[in-house]
Amino acid sequence: TALRPTPRTADVRRTLGTTLVAAALVLGACGDGDTDDPAATAATAATAATDDADTAAPASADCPPAGGADTRTTTFDAPPPECLVDGVTYQAVVTTNTGEFTIELDPEQAPVAANNFAFLARNLYYDDTPCHRIIPSFVVQCGDPTGTGTGGPGYTIVDEPPPAGEYQLGSVAMAKRPDPDSAGSQFFIIIGPSGEALPPEYALFGQVVDGFDTTVAAMAAAGTPDGVPSEPIRIESIRIVES
Repeated sequence: TALRPTPRTADVRRTLGTTLVAAALVLGACGDGDTDDPAATAATAATAATDDADTAAPASADCPPAGGADTRTTTFDAPPPECLVDGVTYQAVVTTNTGEFTIELDPEQAPVAANNFAFLARNLYYDDTPCHRIIPSFVVQCGDPTGTGTGGPGYTIVDEPPPAGEYQLGSVAMAKRPDPDSAGSQFFIIIGPSGEALPPEYALFGQVVDGFDTTVAAMAAAGTPDGVPSEPIRIESIRIVES
């Protein structure tokens, strides 16, 4: 399904009059699928596509080992089954080229999105992938192996909108297209007041509990008004830790 074209940031600001609305439109058009977004076009030129070996054929959506799979998979034939266990606390230790930060997953708030994120992380889906969109005072967006803002795992998941007013600094939520149930693998971290003021349309599945003021701040420092990072920001690995 083709995405709604994303207007250039300056044009949106001129037409709608607020930075927040401009930022929300950029995010809303940034799920999995085709797009005419200029930031995505620039990211395509700057970022190599995923290796052919990673995307040659869809893999079966079976639960990977708790310690992570032996080989990386980036395309699946269906959404994941339930792989998280009730009563277990899950954290994601994210290593980037600017340092490390930790997300505490929230399966109670967004069970489908939290399970999906852990499933993809354990399949090494996010390893060596760019954060393709960073907008100051808004979000850092990652999770697309192609670096274009259009990539995904071959499936989408159902929406799990949070109550209004739940987004805060360090919140981690699923990016999606404007149409329902269109999130896949892309996620964002809220880094400023424009992100906190987003409408409650994006599944809130985690919170940065360590490394926000250091690693995430360093990632945010690469932000630009049009969202194309001023320098490469990459996720090197994500490790799911149980307790």
